[in-house]
Amino acid sequence: MRYSLKSYLKVGTLSALFLATPFAYTTANAQNTTTEQKIEKNTKSSEMKTPIPIDENVKVGTLSNGMKYYIRKNAMPANRVELRLAVNAGSILEDEDQQGLAHFTEHMAFNGTTNFKKNDLIDNLETMGVRFGADLNAYTSFDETVYMLPIPTDSVGYVDKGLLILKDWASGVLFEDEEIDKERGVVIEEWRRGKGANERMRTQYFPTLLKGSHYAERLPIGKKDILESFKYETIRNFYNKWYRPDLMAIVAVGDIDVAEMEAKIKETFGSIPKVKNPAERKNFKTPLNKEPLAKVVSDKEATAIQLQLYYKMPKKAVTTYADLNENYTSELITTMLNARFEELQKQASPPFLYSFAFQGDMIGRDLDALQLYAGLREDNIEGGLSTITQEFERMKRFGFTGSELERAKKQLSKRYEKAYKEQDKTESNRIVMNYVYNYLENQPIPSAKFEYEFLEKNLPSITLEQVNKMAKGWITQENRVAILTGMEKEGVNLPNDEKLVSIWNEAANADLKPYEEKEIASSLIEEANIPKKGSITKEMTNDKMGYTEFTLSNGAKVILKKTDFKNDEILVSAYSLGGHSLYEDKDYIAVSNISSIIAQSGIAELSGSDMDKFMTGKTVRISPYISEYSEGFRGSTSPEDLETALQLMHLYFTNPRQDNDAVASFVATQKGFYQNLASNPNYYFYDQYSQLMANGSIRSGFPKVEELEKTDWQSAYKMYNERFANAADFTFFFIGNFDEEKMKSLLETYIATLPSTDKTENFKDLGTRSPKGMVEKIYKKGSEPQSNVRLSFAGEMTEYDAKDEVALNALAGLLRFKLIEKLREEKGGVYSAGAYTSVDKYPVPNYNVMITFPCAPENVDDLIAASIEEVDKLRNGDIDATDLEKFKEAEKRTNEVNQTQNKYWLSTLQGLYYYNETPESIEKNKSILKDLTVEDVKNAAIKYLDTKAYIKAVLLPETTTEEDKGE
Repeated sequence: MRYSLKSYLKVGTLSALFLATPFAYTTANAQNTTTEQKIEKNTKSSEMKTPIPIDENVKVGTLSNGMKYYIRKNAMPANRVELRLAVNAGSILEDEDQQGLAHFTEHMAFNGTTNFKKNDLIDNLETMGVRFGADLNAYTSFDETVYMLPIPTDSVGYVDKGLLILKDWASGVLFEDEEIDKERGVVIEEWRRGKGANERMRTQYFPTLLKGSHYAERLPIGKKDILESFKYETIRNFYNKWYRPDLMAIVAVGDIDVAEMEAKIKETFGSIPKVKNPAERKNFKTPLNKEPLAKVVSDKEATAIQLQLYYKMPKKAVTTYADLNENYTSELITTMLNARFEELQKQASPPFLYSFAFQGDMIGRDLDALQLYAGLREDNIEGGLSTITQEFERMKRFGFTGSELERAKKQLSKRYEKAYKEQDKTESNRIVMNYVYNYLENQPIPSAKFEYEFLEKNLPSITLEQVNKMAKGWITQENRVAILTGMEKEGVNLPNDEKLVSIWNEAANADLKPYEEKEIASSLIEEANIPKKGSITKEMTNDKMGYTEFTLSNGAKVILKKTDFKNDEILVSAYSLGGHSLYEDKDYIAVSNISSIIAQSGIAELSGSDMDKFMTGKTVRISPYISEYSEGFRGSTSPEDLETALQLMHLYFTNPRQDNDAVASFVATQKGFYQNLASNPNYYFYDQYSQLMANGSIRSGFPKVEELEKTDWQSAYKMYNERFANAADFTFFFIGNFDEEKMKSLLETYIATLPSTDKTENFKDLGTRSPKGMVEKIYKKGSEPQSNVRLSFAGEMTEYDAKDEVALNALAGLLRFKLIEKLREEKGGVYSAGAYTSVDKYPVPNYNVMITFPCAPENVDDLIAASIEEVDKLRNGDIDATDLEKFKEAEKRTNEVNQTQNKYWLSTLQGLYYYNETPESIEKNKSILKDLTVEDVKNAAIKYLDTKAYIKAVLLPETTTEEDKGE
């Protein structure tokens, strides 16, 4: 598997303009063989030229008009099919006057087609329980546009209608003048949402990163002046030129009959005419460079110092067994390199905040690169740069060690083994994009079984010499690019372009030694120290919900639910009431962070770095937590590693590691992350809003750096031990595929033997409440013409009422429908608008219904007024019963899928115990939703949504005047 930079600049109908992390997990390149091939025990060198086989479970074909199709039966989840329309055309194909119109075309697909007028398409899908944005979506990138449509298969005509929608997107988008003009505002708001420090800096460094490439001139979002004024024919020309069957593929993965789906695809899409004399679909290149390229840029609203390093290399197609072996070698190298970076980050004075390297796609289809992304400390910029570049040089000069390679092989093997074990339990939405990228980029699509068996038979033959030779070949003097971005801030001195290159070059002459490591323990608990078993003293079974409750000899309670939703997964959780609410405000920073420190400290005698090495090849993730009202554990494990998971929990109770280096590393890293967040307008707004809703409580908003630095961490360890001193006050949950007898034995060994007392605790009500009455707050931050609005209807409930909670959830759902309809479709004033409900019983029954949307500053008042008008309509009973039924259907469909997931049952069962509810409440809530009426929703709106007393928080740019805002 490979990483990719491609998703960095995707834009979508309801997807983020710029992703927080520029990585997307993809498989490698491709093949044409159509049947699985048996792998002999040791693949001979003569056989390494054999083409990688296509998974025999996928049907691949091409229609007479050139459209390709992929069909696969996959019954996870049942009664669903994931449909995709992949168009091999994106922003790179735009003419000078079409910049942004590939993405605009994607928007227009939802605004009227041959068989579905504008509102009909969304209405039809919502009637099926398909939600706009959450389910129905699309994205546009440089080289492609992909439409995503999940459809239920258990109702007559739904699949046919879904295929007809895809056909209309492929060949029947109407592009009506009026709809184009209305959509301009929506796309402009999406453009606006992407503005800010990252966008401004990217504009400066992209010409360097993509020097000599057309990609630097064709960002998918386009140019505002073109979006505002392009002629109607200009976008129609783009659609007619590039939306054609020879540049398209249909993908269908789900609970379907393959032959029946193939017949439907042929019937539906075969009638699209083949284009005569089609325009050439060019492939664009990014040139290699002899001299290093570098760019350092800064911005006053930047929140971090981020480094990007690239060693570019021509892309090599992955089509044969030998190519697959090279991919595995590449993965081994980056696994070992990242382990070294992680070890450095855990030092008492870490040289950087984070560092992550991968080898994979750059923007475009002709280049790969060894790529690194790192966050640097503002007090150690050049030191961090030196450390990172010297690690590349150390890898080149000395390579890796045998023990590093063995660990990396274990890790790689475990990853592919898990995919193999879950091959019949993998959700369709996690499979479908493999076939999309096979079409778009010729990435291979072997079965999980083939990949695992091939890996297991060939991994032992990958030698340390081969690995080090490849790693050395990556580190060159040519084809290098360095990008450094950071904040404009007094005391922060970024190097210039020349200095950045100079530091990188100096690594080649650095006095370096080979990587060294020490021996680590072979077990968490030595055989002689394994506790003498306790016992299970009480057992109770709930046959209807399929779970068992044990009481152990030390008083601990354990809830088990065996499932077959996943073959290789057990979800783990535990809680005890109390949390940091039991401590004074002065101790808040200490007690709320100490569990994170302990989690990265290692366990017992093993340091954090030792633990990383020990856990190699194990599928276990267990971490302690301390929240406001509880403490406990969260995590997961494979059935094979269940004992390790339970040993970790036992040791987190009985022998948590105190590590001063881990404390220092944590404080330095947190300081680096948080000290500049308020420079970003949206982070600033979130922080201020959080404090507003908590009436200024110290426990709200982002941590204060100065508080972290003066915290007494020795006292924090004592608080941690207090929180985890009494197992009798804990309830443990294990949901997944486990052997029941083995589970019982391990519980008796590691959980029943934990220390306990007769003392029980509860949380403390700190009295933190949301503000009452009408509250209006305006916050000013930032230089871009961007605003953000949050309207909150929040307060205490007289008493908790399940029907009220269901009605409030329905209220939020109905508001989402109406806000999108009013603010986006009618006014063109927002790209997205949301309405969300939270109801909690602790510390007292409380609720919050929040409306949120970003917009232009001059539209704030108008859009707030329109939003409140929609709330008033709910209060007046102006509710479309059809909308309520759509909401119910969407909830029903979502619940059908959720009930086949371990995470749903973990959340559900833990909720029952945490809130002291009965199992019957689950079915009761379903019944309440089914019977919910318009009158019930109206009554809830009157009761909880007072349009004369709510919280209005607005973010405006610092330069906006009241006149500019429209007042």
